[in-house]
Amino acid sequence: MDYIAHYREQDQVAQTVKEHLEGTAQLAERFAAPFQSSELAGLCARMHDMGKYSEAFQKRIRGGKLRPDHSTAGAQALFRQNPKIGKLLAYCVAGHHGGLPDGGDQADTEADTTLAGRLLRKLEPHDAFFTENDLPAIPTRPFALQPASRKSIGFTLSFYIRMLYSCLVDADFLDTERFQSNGTIDREIPSDLELLSHRLDQKLETFGHSDRPIDQKRCAILRDCIDASVHPRGLFSLTVPTGGGKTLSSLAFALRHALKNGLDRVIYVIPYTSIIEQNGAVFSELLGAESVLQHHSNFDFSADDEHGILKKQKLASENWDVPLIVTTNVQFFESLFSNRPSRCRKLHNIANSVILFDEAQMLPTEYLRPCTQAISELVRNYRCTAVLCSATQPALGRFFPPSAIQEICKDTDGLYRFFQRTRMVLRGELSNDALCEELQRLSQVLCIVNTRSHARALYHAVGGSDSFHLSTLMCPIHRKAVIDEIRRRLRAGTDCRVFSTQLIEAGVDVDFPVVYRAMAGIDSLVQSAGRCNREYRHSVGDVFVFEPEPAYQPRSHSLRRPAELARNILQKHPDPLSLETIHTYFTRLYEVSGDDSLDIKDICRKLEASVTAYSFPFAEIARSFELIGQATRPVVIPFDQRAEQLIAKLRSGPPQRDLIRAMQPYTVSVYEPEYRALQADGKLEQPCDGLSILADPEGYHPQTGLILSEGSGGQGIFF
Repeated sequence: MDYIAHYREQDQVAQTVKEHLEGTAQLAERFAAPFQSSELAGLCARMHDMGKYSEAFQKRIRGGKLRPDHSTAGAQALFRQNPKIGKLLAYCVAGHHGGLPDGGDQADTEADTTLAGRLLRKLEPHDAFFTENDLPAIPTRPFALQPASRKSIGFTLSFYIRMLYSCLVDADFLDTERFQSNGTIDREIPSDLELLSHRLDQKLETFGHSDRPIDQKRCAILRDCIDASVHPRGLFSLTVPTGGGKTLSSLAFALRHALKNGLDRVIYVIPYTSIIEQNGAVFSELLGAESVLQHHSNFDFSADDEHGILKKQKLASENWDVPLIVTTNVQFFESLFSNRPSRCRKLHNIANSVILFDEAQMLPTEYLRPCTQAISELVRNYRCTAVLCSATQPALGRFFPPSAIQEICKDTDGLYRFFQRTRMVLRGELSNDALCEELQRLSQVLCIVNTRSHARALYHAVGGSDSFHLSTLMCPIHRKAVIDEIRRRLRAGTDCRVFSTQLIEAGVDVDFPVVYRAMAGIDSLVQSAGRCNREYRHSVGDVFVFEPEPAYQPRSHSLRRPAELARNILQKHPDPLSLETIHTYFTRLYEVSGDDSLDIKDICRKLEASVTAYSFPFAEIARSFELIGQATRPVVIPFDQRAEQLIAKLRSGPPQRDLIRAMQPYTVSVYEPEYRALQADGKLEQPCDGLSILADPEGYHPQTGLILSEGSGGQGIFF
């Protein structure tokens, strides 16, 4: 009897279980090679579909209706061989379809979905596995992992399980795809790091010919990055003031460093999609669109694709098998702590990479301990180099081993003195009327506030065709159009007054002669100064920091606490732009937050508590690790003709994944109370679960975006 794993309908060809196990094992072994775990990954792969040798599954593959469990058999066999190492591998095999399970405990029964419960299940006989296959032995010394400390052994082991799991599920998917497509799917993207580095070098050669002092200083920063690229793998910081050319210099370091150290790819991790779209466009222009994978919620893989580039990039987004990836904090870290096969497929391709964390001060404070521990794991055990890039370098040294972070720039103090092209003036409280009066007298000015309602109120109060508004209540494609017009006006020297929430601080390259900033954390104040006199067009640019009216003070603790801390520090450190002030601020911020606030879901402690019994709560952690904490709902805006076409497709049938992704540039995320208010007012149409359309054309203002009821003044949502 042939034991079948998959059946290809179009030509009625079967893939045997033995063929699938061997094909999957070969891929998994290759994927795990960078972290010296080919033998264990291959072992998981050769056991993962043991249950397909059961009579029940063979009936199913031949047309039966029952769906028997085929993933538990291999997990049980591994556990029986070795209750310790075998249990670690059993997580991978048991979860290769449904996700890494929670470990469970001795009270669980076979009805439970935990690993403990599944190891108790009575299964259909699958003896034919042993007839066709030799049972692979578990190595007695399978791996040599280096925990950061005795307290982090649980984190290290659970992270290792995730990496092995990634190798298995990606290999399983690709071998199945190869069979089902009869080898016709082309995933290869024709570029490599050497080619990308050559293209970047050609572009950078043109930068050294300017006599402007600022360009000469940018070249010095670039030289520091190139000089440092020859260092061995490790953990680095790149502290460059705003306007210093950090984006391209960091990329030059990464490409050269990867080639020097035999690394496979560069991953650029950015906090907000607004920066990704900007940096992704720069990288695509420099290196070729086919070479840059943008993996974030706003990227539309269904756009016009004359050369088939987007089709390949969409496939590459599944497992990051490309030389250069640009992604978000959310996508990167939530994948590392996910338990789902679809999100975990990419993890093994993070190994053996250079990872650049742009705007490192934006690493989420509430999850700072698990995030920094994950970075530490990647550097220590998975042949990664990590670079923390920032103009306001956070005091992260306490989260890593002593002296672990190496600074790339040779003279950070000198750089900050040179790039000090603004003066910051503390103004005290300014009423809206007084603020508007000052802003109306200026031809080009940027005003950044902490709440959406404040930005909207100021915009309407000043008015005029020369005023512009930016907030996350505008869909991404609307925001992009407004930012493009702002840049055009700034270049032309025409009037331009902008009222924005803090989204414009997140690496959006604009250059105003004057900036007003509502009191906020010192990192935000420095970022706002980075939008002022960026290109040294004036001898000095003014940044006025003011206290808004009480009605517009932020309500959320995450905004109030940094602002209060900044007030206190600025009484003793009058220069908020100095490196000393920035370091003091972050040190105090982490102290005031306390350890519990740096891991609000207690992820690290749960993993340590689980290490004795190897009972890791993978599913629980995946549910609790959400960088965008408050529940939000997407609302699709019929903003233009393209949006209308997509909405028509949505109404005509069940939503496909590609369609939902194509709608992201037209989507506004709102908090649950705001969503319910829109629903109660009859402004939403819900053609399917999980997605709503703004049905009222009057509900979206052409300048300020989605109109919410009074009191909806949140600071905005970025992802």
